[in-house]
Amino acid sequence: MLRRGRSGRARHLAWSGMRHGMDAVTEMSISAEEWERQTTTQISDVESELDHLATSQTGSELTEALAPSSLAPVLGESFCQCAWGNELNAGLGISAECLCGEDDDDFDWVWDERVKSSGAFLSCDDRKVSFHSDYSCGTAAIRGARELAEGQHFWEVKMTSPVYGTDMMIGIGTAEVNLEKFKYNFGSLLGHDEDSWGLSYTGLLQHKGEKVNFSSRFGQGSIIGLHLDTWHGTLTIYKNRRSIGVAATRLQNKKLYPMLCSTAAKSSMKVIRACYTPTSLQYLCCTRLRQILPTCPDVLTALELPPGLLALLRRRLGWVFSISACDSPSPVPEPCFEPPCRLTSPLTPPSSDGESSEPEDYQSKRCRWT
Repeated sequence: MLRRGRSGRARHLAWSGMRHGMDAVTEMSISAEEWERQTTTQISDVESELDHLATSQTGSELTEALAPSSLAPVLGESFCQCAWGNELNAGLGISAECLCGEDDDDFDWVWDERVKSSGAFLSCDDRKVSFHSDYSCGTAAIRGARELAEGQHFWEVKMTSPVYGTDMMIGIGTAEVNLEKFKYNFGSLLGHDEDSWGLSYTGLLQHKGEKVNFSSRFGQGSIIGLHLDTWHGTLTIYKNRRSIGVAATRLQNKKLYPMLCSTAAKSSMKVIRACYTPTSLQYLCCTRLRQILPTCPDVLTALELPPGLLALLRRRLGWVFSISACDSPSPVPEPCFEPPCRLTSPLTPPSSDGESSEPEDYQSKRCRWT
């Protein structure tokens, strides 16, 4: 009886081992198939763009389009690590602080579900846009749900996926822009006509079909900020909360909307801040304070304001103090303990002869488009 018991137990253990082994083999097979399917999908997405390029471009244009830099995802321009770190940390049970404003809950506008290409899909309370969920056969685009009327408008878009392909762009445009124009073509939609302006992840700024070098490349995790000043009629662009220059002038009296477009499969962007402020003496005073203390990370605290006024300014004009016109390799400036002595050019109202009136620092970076 003892031998039979041991023999039966041995057979049971052997059978259990075989069953677990078969389950492991099956799981490995499924994982391999899933990996192969995802890889094939990504390759087919790139091949679809290559096929389009091969039929639409020749010679030097084709050589430039097929450069490795245009196909490989752009990395190394992230503002912080929460673009992919939060997903990893969530699986490990670790909580990490995000410094890019993801927790803001007061948005002046979100993306418009009714005005978009068929290849654009919304999530996260209509703040995140995903393009070409399966594969890409052209360019998808979307615009904001609210017209940017008079006043000061500032919004930030975070690149929440790998950045690659023919083009991924952030910009503005009027209601006349046809978002389906490149539905079956890979192209740079924003700035293709006179009704829109667009900044590409390659650093090229486009308007009326003309492209100029404007900034360095940006990739996954980068934050691109846009400040539309309807009083001065200017559009200023920021990368990782540092000014990279004035992209357009003489935009007064234009009915503009925020816009995005992408040719890349399974790409996404998310608006993490959308603010509106009237052009008032309060706003002008805050911008002047930012100029007086260009490197101070917390201007309002440095001024030792009354608690009520401090809370009011943080809520209404906090975005003014979070951006800087100073170039710096670090996204967060070092703390300052005394105000710098050097002042930048003061703000001035628009001149009556129609000439641009941007601060002097921007003149060298200002685009020639008007």
